Amino acid sequence: MDDIEKHKNWLKVLALADEALKRKLAAAKALDLGWGGISAVTRITGMSPTTIRKGIQELDNLENLEQPKRIRKLGGGRKRTDIKSPKIVEDLEAIMGENTAGDPMSFLKWTCKSTYKIADELNLRGHKISAETVRQLLRERDYSLQANVKTKEGGSEPERDAQFRYINEQVKKFVVQGDPVISVDTKKREIVGDFKNPGRTWRKKRDAKEVNVYDFPSLGIGVAIPYGAYDINRGEGFVNVGISRDTSEFAVESIRQWWKVSGKKHYPDARELLICADGGGSNGSRRRGWKFFLQELTDQIGIPISLCHFPPGTSKWNKIEHCMFSFISMNWKGEPLVTYETIIKLISATTTKKGLKVVARLDKREYEGGVKFSDEDMAKLNIKTHMLHPKWNYSIVPRKDTEPDGD
Repeated sequence: MDDIEKHKNWLKVLALADEALKRKLAAAKALDLGWGGISAVTRITGMSPTTIRKGIQELDNLENLEQPKRIRKLGGGRKRTDIKSPKIVEDLEAIMGENTAGDPMSFLKWTCKSTYKIADELNLRGHKISAETVRQLLRERDYSLQANVKTKEGGSEPERDAQFRYINEQVKKFVVQGDPVISVDTKKREIVGDFKNPGRTWRKKRDAKEVNVYDFPSLGIGVAIPYGAYDINRGEGFVNVGISRDTSEFAVESIRQWWKVSGKKHYPDARELLICADGGGSNGSRRRGWKFFLQELTDQIGIPISLCHFPPGTSKWNKIEHCMFSFISMNWKGEPLVTYETIIKLISATTTKKGLKVVARLDKREYEGGVKFSDEDMAKLNIKTHMLHPKWNYSIVPRKDTEPDGD
């Protein structure tokens, strides 16, 4: 039950009280509710926590408290934001209308509709308003948050601390040299269509988006496999959204597209590329295809590629997870991923206050699964293993009989 409906009779009495009595009634309710009571009363009434705490102090000293000779006259005190600036309500409704109606030109169409984002947009329109005031205005206008982790990891590797230190040293070395360092990984596979996407977003009450009851792939239009590359130097991201399989060839193709779109432009004088990746999946350290296709990429771009893999069970320390993928997930929470265009736009609109920018593209190529690579194929690769944990750290060097691709 909604808080306001649950306490409607108390709120009726509260509305009849003068300022001093209102403080005490709010304080008494907060004390009755127990832990978190002040926050709950603030949420229900919009009263300041400071005011409620003052009321609690007055209740504690009720016997010794002198009754005020004068109550501030009706209408006194700081004016509400929507009273001082009625246009703020009009602009708020316009923003939420863009959210609900899905205006393709809307600033918020492809961003997370959080109270912080809405407050930022209202401030850009000339209003001075906080996220908390936005929340109160939304609730008063019949909006509510509506819903449209796996944390267990593998055991600890005894060598993982040394590997973490080595990765940190390599990243620092490349940054000082001015050479590119990217963190790569595949985000969770998504079914594209009218399916529930976890999370909640602000909408009018009883206006939640309707989606399929069952998450059967046959009810969708396909799958989306986002493979990302996060540039640690620049704090920028790139996502290649595949439509078929998460293979090693797809992973390397995603890195190739990052190089074409961003890497070559920002690092024209790069002498080497460092890739930090998980130990498993399509970019796993034991995947023959991963190394085979990386050799082709190395020959093409003409510079060595060094690999540092995270030990098993430590994927959450991979930079891309908490510097890019987590924000993409927050940005599209509660938004059904109905089309590939929706996915690309939601990823591309992901930003942070620290300046994260993400470029996304759709990869329509079909990738074949189950491709085998022989010992003869692997013998042709120019791989130089590092002294520390060679199974996790190695460099792939361009072969002498190949010429870099100008593209």
